[in-house]
Amino acid sequence: MRLLAKFSLIFVAVFGLGLGLATYLFDSLLQQTAREQVHDQAELMMETALAMRSYTQQQVKPALEEQLQPRAAESGQDDVFREICARKGYAGSKQGFRPQRVPAYAATEMFGYLKKKYPEYTYKEAALNPTNPRDRAVDWEEDIIKRFKNSGDMQLFDGERMTPFGRSLYLAAPMRAGKGCLQCHSTPSAAPSEMVVTYGPGNGFGWTEGDVIAAQIVSVPASLPIQKANRAFRQILVSLVAVGLVTLVVLDLLLYFTVIRPVGQLAARADDISKGQMDMPELPVRGNDEITVLAVAFNRMHRSLATAMKMLE
Repeated sequence: MRLLAKFSLIFVAVFGLGLGLATYLFDSLLQQTAREQVHDQAELMMETALAMRSYTQQQVKPALEEQLQPRAAESGQDDVFREICARKGYAGSKQGFRPQRVPAYAATEMFGYLKKKYPEYTYKEAALNPTNPRDRAVDWEEDIIKRFKNSGDMQLFDGERMTPFGRSLYLAAPMRAGKGCLQCHSTPSAAPSEMVVTYGPGNGFGWTEGDVIAAQIVSVPASLPIQKANRAFRQILVSLVAVGLVTLVVLDLLLYFTVIRPVGQLAARADDISKGQMDMPELPVRGNDEITVLAVAFNRMHRSLATAMKMLE
């Protein structure tokens, strides 16, 4: 087997061994990194929903209340007439309640638009006693809310659960009732009549300030970080293989021009001399490496052998 082929095989074997070790290390590292990335994205989405809630509470709600504040002089409605309309469901166009001014509604709707970009993620403000029935917590969500209730200092909780579609990752944060929430959620009599008409007097009341009333929950399939890690792993693997191939080609070229070709010339010249061809020109000498030293020694041996042959003649 030629020297260049031997070197290439050795390089491939060593590189393959290193690539296998790197594959083992990168795989677990990329899995962990992808999981952390999904966790960070979920946390960012939760913070975005909280920002949307704050915007709705501080800006949208006051603006709607100011525009929709009933004016008895302009509308000609007294309190009794408004109450009758509210019971019949006709007061919505004149009264101050709109679901768009509710922070939880705004955050959930905003996430619906965000889900078009990130369809794998789901968001829910799961509550034990919600105003909107769509926010009612299911069994596993109730367990999370109760855990937040029992652990007053817990701010985030993540975990995994099995679903009919496979494992799912989730990130949850507690939601506490603030003073502003009690304006609508203390008793049915304190809430806007249209809200009571829309959702009923038995939903979303009896809240206590500071109590954990819900949990923000962002869920994502467990397959998502695995897919991210596998995609990154394939990209790294392809890059490493490409770098290895380029390195092998460059090293083979260097080996050929710096070692194999000069040694081949020495071997061919030695073969000619062994056949009695003493009038061969000397090998060119360039550089200061071991091959150059070998060429100088070979030329000296050639001259000595030629001189000895002439003396014998």
